[in-house]
Amino acid sequence: MTARPNIKSLLRDELSAQLAVWSEPAYRTDQILQWVYAKPVDSFDQMSNLPASLRQKLATHFELNAVHAVRTRNASDTTEKFLFQLHDGSLIETVLIPATPGLTTQSDRHTVCVSTQVGCAYGCKFCASGLEGVKRNLTAAEIVDEVLHVQKLSGDKVNNIVVMGMGEPLANYDELMRALTIINAPWGLGIGARKITVSTVGLVPRIRQLADEPMQLRLAVSLHGATDAVRAQIMPVNKKYPLKELLAACDYYVHTKKRLMTFEYILIAGLNDTDEQAEALGKLAGKLRAKVNLIPYNPVEGLPWQRPGPEVCRHFQHLVERHHVTTTLRTEKGTDINAACGQLRLQHERNPTRTVAEA
Repeated sequence: MTARPNIKSLLRDELSAQLAVWSEPAYRTDQILQWVYAKPVDSFDQMSNLPASLRQKLATHFELNAVHAVRTRNASDTTEKFLFQLHDGSLIETVLIPATPGLTTQSDRHTVCVSTQVGCAYGCKFCASGLEGVKRNLTAAEIVDEVLHVQKLSGDKVNNIVVMGMGEPLANYDELMRALTIINAPWGLGIGARKITVSTVGLVPRIRQLADEPMQLRLAVSLHGATDAVRAQIMPVNKKYPLKELLAACDYYVHTKKRLMTFEYILIAGLNDTDEQAEALGKLAGKLRAKVNLIPYNPVEGLPWQRPGPEVCRHFQHLVERHHVTTTLRTEKGTDINAACGQLRLQHERNPTRTVAEA
């Protein structure tokens, strides 16, 4: 990767400090931030209200773009998946999702699902992201630039962020929090903290740390099994942080933030879609007053798991709701473009010759 820092990794005060070193007037900070976030340009030369000398300094000291679009796929339900290449050649995926029960309110039309790592180290058995392990963490600039590039390529203003793409967000904690600070800031992308959801497979110490952050982020925990016996079959992290520890951390989050949380639960045929799992899920969610987002499995090429039928999913939902738990049964998004995390990246790595947008 280039040795030059990316300007999209800087907080406002850090940019101001650099401009002060260059003896530039303070108002230049907001001018630059306008060009970076409000009306994003592709080069420093396009920042037309800055003097040429300052544009040259910026170009010499900073990178401006952190991601480069390689492929785009459009689903029949208007879901869009973007494959981005980073400066070191690594590939990540970002998805623009239409309004989805369980992720957004109906008025929030444009949700971006962002990645935080190249690959994933946690090896959930049903997920494409971890099939080839983790290569590295994303920088804050790369995470921010995912959102900016999706806005630019789609022409849509993003108003919801779900950190549920490739990688485990809380394993890249510092860069994630820097990126979310920029995404949330009025001088950045100005997306409210309550419109940002961070998902985790269950890193207990980091959930507690997130609870103590001042930003009022939403928490979603990828549960996918309501007992240790079932969860451990598909989520190796359960061996390090079993349900008792995970649920205690979730309880700490709920009581510290005074906010409700969500359990994400992918329904996999014959594995975790039984009546026993539904009853167990209802009980533990009821104790935390947590919302449950039920997600029929999105099949991944090369993995054996299948999606339960619609009647099985609705029956499972009914059993959970008997425990006075609010649930959503998510309508599938992007199935026809393999929108599950990591699939487009794997396809491109195996067949890299197609680099144009695909319908």
